[in-house]
Amino acid sequence: MFVKKYISLSIILLCFVSASSIAQTTYELNTGWKCRKAGDLHNNGAQISANDFAITSWENATVPGTVLTTQINNKKVPDPFYGMNNEQIPDIYKVGRDYYTYWFVKDFNETKPAADGQVYLNFRGVNYSCDVFLNGHQLNAKRHYGMFLRQRYNITKWLAKDGKNRLAVIVFPPDPVGNPNGGQGGDGTIAKNVSIQYTAGWDWIQPIKDRNTGIWDKVTIEKTGPVDILDPQVVTLVPGVRQVTGSQAPAIIQVSADLHNAASTPVAGILQYVLDGHSVAKKVTLKPGSQRIRLDDYQLKNPKLWWPNGYGPQNLYNLHLQFATISNKVSDGKDIEVGIRQITTIRNERTESRQVSVNGQKIFIKGGDWIVSDELLRFTDKRYDAEVRFHRDMNLNLIRVWGGALLERPEFYKACDKYGMLVFQDMWGSGDCNGRWEDPMKLEDQWTRRKYPDDHALYIESIKDQIKMVRNYPSLAIWCGGNEITPPEDIFVALRDTIMPQLDSTRWFIPYSNSEEMSRNAIGGNGDGPYGIQQLSVFWDQRTFPFNSEVGSVGINDYASLKRFLPAENMVIPEYNANTGKTKTDKVWEYHKYIGYDWSIDKYGKPKDMEDFAEKAQLVNYDQYRGLAEGFTSHMWDWYTGFIIWKTQNPWTAMRGQMYDYYLDPNACLYGLHHGSKPLHVMFNQSDGMVMIANNTFENYTNMMLVAKAYDINGKETQLSAQFEDVTATVTKRYYSLKEDLANLAKNEGVFLDLELYDHNQKLVDQNIYWLPDEKGEYSGLQKMSASQLTISSKYEKPGTIKVDLTNPAGAVPAFFNHLTLVDAKSGERLLPVFYDDNYVTVLPGKTVSVWLQYDKDQYPSSPLVSIDGWNLKARTVQITQ
Repeated sequence: MFVKKYISLSIILLCFVSASSIAQTTYELNTGWKCRKAGDLHNNGAQISANDFAITSWENATVPGTVLTTQINNKKVPDPFYGMNNEQIPDIYKVGRDYYTYWFVKDFNETKPAADGQVYLNFRGVNYSCDVFLNGHQLNAKRHYGMFLRQRYNITKWLAKDGKNRLAVIVFPPDPVGNPNGGQGGDGTIAKNVSIQYTAGWDWIQPIKDRNTGIWDKVTIEKTGPVDILDPQVVTLVPGVRQVTGSQAPAIIQVSADLHNAASTPVAGILQYVLDGHSVAKKVTLKPGSQRIRLDDYQLKNPKLWWPNGYGPQNLYNLHLQFATISNKVSDGKDIEVGIRQITTIRNERTESRQVSVNGQKIFIKGGDWIVSDELLRFTDKRYDAEVRFHRDMNLNLIRVWGGALLERPEFYKACDKYGMLVFQDMWGSGDCNGRWEDPMKLEDQWTRRKYPDDHALYIESIKDQIKMVRNYPSLAIWCGGNEITPPEDIFVALRDTIMPQLDSTRWFIPYSNSEEMSRNAIGGNGDGPYGIQQLSVFWDQRTFPFNSEVGSVGINDYASLKRFLPAENMVIPEYNANTGKTKTDKVWEYHKYIGYDWSIDKYGKPKDMEDFAEKAQLVNYDQYRGLAEGFTSHMWDWYTGFIIWKTQNPWTAMRGQMYDYYLDPNACLYGLHHGSKPLHVMFNQSDGMVMIANNTFENYTNMMLVAKAYDINGKETQLSAQFEDVTATVTKRYYSLKEDLANLAKNEGVFLDLELYDHNQKLVDQNIYWLPDEKGEYSGLQKMSASQLTISSKYEKPGTIKVDLTNPAGAVPAFFNHLTLVDAKSGERLLPVFYDDNYVTVLPGKTVSVWLQYDKDQYPSSPLVSIDGWNLKARTVQITQ
């Protein structure tokens, strides 16, 4: 029976204060685990989970983690990220599933609660199946299956009287494990499970030898009263077209939750939440079992809205939801960060693709494709924060989570909320494994693969569970049925017609990642690409799919990064043959999935050694990704409603498609993209010579001064244009062509083009410097530049923040492509991660450029040094002054 009742704010707040001391407690079981191969034991779970069973000789285990991460941490196997070490680790396909079937044991202290208190054991992810025992009792009635299905057990009655408890879990690998035969997902049979597909190998990763077997996600103990709150849902509705600044019309807040009464008798109480000092409550009487309760809608006046990166701030509210019994004892509580925003989509008839709006304002999507943070599932809050921050620093506004991996963790979504990254979340499945194409590498035919996974009911149960886990994050914007293919028809229909309408009806659900519902035009349906190195004109002149879910290029890091995982004997420059169009590549480079730079490196001069090759690769990186972002943006709302780069990060030491390496060391791709994707940006089409301004904001700008200058290799300046311009919101505007002028200036040695944009207060709001080739398409002038006269000074702005000033005297040559890093003063090793507001910067004669560095002062408390090198600047280090 539900009784609707309005309760005064003063009473509600009193309840929150007086009951706070007995609120819910949750802690993680993340240390002190032991493990042993199951085949070495002849004991059952009841025996192993008894406190008197000896485990002193067992190995230390990593939980959360996998069998392989435990072996790596215990130095039983070498680092699979270095060289070809991965080949020294036994593959489960050859040695069998028993080799990686393990027992995991954890002793912990927890006493039985008094009165009607309850204690729960929660698993957020086990791969792939398991049985769970506590103090001699099996908790699961039947074996648990599914990598992505959470487990929750009420362990109150099984807790030891003395509070000394033992948890034992036997974990079995996926079945089948897949043959890693070199195909995408190996022979494809890994997809018969509801699990990660890339573990059998892909064109950007080698097989993971244990297929990620283990207790890979968090294990927690949760203590509540008789009633616990499960899967709360917060929906925010923001009607109308909103502005970033000024007062706001009200937003509507809708809150609901499942309440589970573990007692044997009804429990009366109040479900209530406080948001921004306001309370909404309902009095309920709960029978034993679970019931869904929805609170009354609430109108939040003048809300502070959440916006995607580049368009406005990421305001977040804390919503505290709790259930208190009629005797004013808090039984359970949940804190939920709420971003108030509404996401809608319409079809753009001009581009013939879908267009995304947030709070009524259209958003040009600039995204990156994401696999996982770490192929071995070694996830940390800090690493998630750093990686998503890099995406923010690229001036992107969306991350697509690829369907051959996982549905991302709450910690990832929390970082995306913080940094304003919309999330395009694929569900599990890929065209490669799941039968979209004929593929001789696959074991079974397309018709059979089209039915993967084997257990459709498990898939549906798992996806329901994961939707409930992440649906409150404002960054989650798009649900997608799978990578380049939908799941089987019965699953897809359930998703489209039942699951999404019931569990998360406020987001766009598209059938698959390059679906024609996403975009369709005269090219013929939708698709993705191109991939790999491109002439820059391709990005500007060749029309591709109007909402491209995968388009990308090269992406190796510099020499210091390559040394982290390439043995010295494999530091061999790839040899490109212009006649055949093929590249001769070292075997370790091939193992790490190198994608060729082809003709692009030699335009800067034949590389002398590996360090020179990697340095010149950064010039290509910068140009490729600046050109990609600018080319797509130049056709905003005309050809395109968005683009998503394949891909922006690697979960291991791959040599392709990354803006930073596995070790969180950024390369020039990141900073080329940072410039090319700026919200208000002046840019140059190297194909037709057109100067343009892209305005990816909601503001109109008037009386903007647009300045164009050229500098020759010796630093001689030529004024090309200076004129006032206006640019309206969310458009790209063409102004004039410099093609003829620059062709004459660049003819012999190439030339630098400097574009500057000033606001009406004469403040520089954007600068974009291009290096243009000579008439043969070569960078001949760069190859004979005089030495830079750059002076460098650095100081602490505050702990963890450093300002570096780069000054080039008047009359000097341009100081070209200067790369800053932060290094340990004793070892000279780079500190990682470090965040630079710009990098690979060029300083023109008579100018000073300031770069800000931020790093974790607690992680690196000693005084570091700033290291700098440039195209025409010999490497040096600089002391940082106080």
